[in-house]
Amino acid sequence: MSVDLAGFLGVVLLAYLVPGPDFLVIVRAAARRRALGRAAALGAQAGLCVHMCAAALGLSVIATRSAYAFTAIKLAGAAYLVYLGVRALRDARHGAGAGRRDPHAAPQRRPEADRTQGTANAPDGAVRCGRRGSFVEGFLTNVLNPKAALFFLSIVPQFADRGGSLTEQVFLLGLIDVVVGILYWLLLVGVAVRLRSVLGRPSWRRRWERVTGCLFIGIGIGVAAIE
Repeated sequence: MSVDLAGFLGVVLLAYLVPGPDFLVIVRAAARRRALGRAAALGAQAGLCVHMCAAALGLSVIATRSAYAFTAIKLAGAAYLVYLGVRALRDARHGAGAGRRDPHAAPQRRPEADRTQGTANAPDGAVRCGRRGSFVEGFLTNVLNPKAALFFLSIVPQFADRGGSLTEQVFLLGLIDVVVGILYWLLLVGVAVRLRSVLGRPSWRRRWERVTGCLFIGIGIGVAAIE
């Protein structure tokens, strides 16, 4: 079995370098906390694994050839991206409202017990819940992305050896795609974490949420327009 690994790696790297909805989900999560960015990255790659298995088993062919199934996946993915966009815009608006306060008002101080309790509980409760939510966001973003299914159906087979088992080669190339993606996303998370000092400022945070919200909605509309 002879697989064009070099050519496939080039296509995969190019695909990851072009920002998509998974890029936005991961960077947005990493801007809040490194652990959330990693969880979103693992969720996105888990979603790719679903497409990889579906393509290897022939389920993706059925889904893409059925007008009803493909339209359902496409519209579900578009609706989810628009939902993420609306939520980001809502967060930006609420953040703006929370950020407006009387400049002459005395600063509010939290009781020492509350500060200690909140710090102690954050890693166990809120962070764990946040990781789960970030993982689900990354997972759904890729699972409901029809472009991911089309990638495994139209691009991956072009680098396979026609004399070998297509199922085995789809699994092999798909695993390479997933591993390369994990490495790339972890690198991206590290970069996003370094920018957190800027994105963490209320004014920049609101701008970032507005930009990502508009991008999510725009990408969602684009996904819905896929023929």
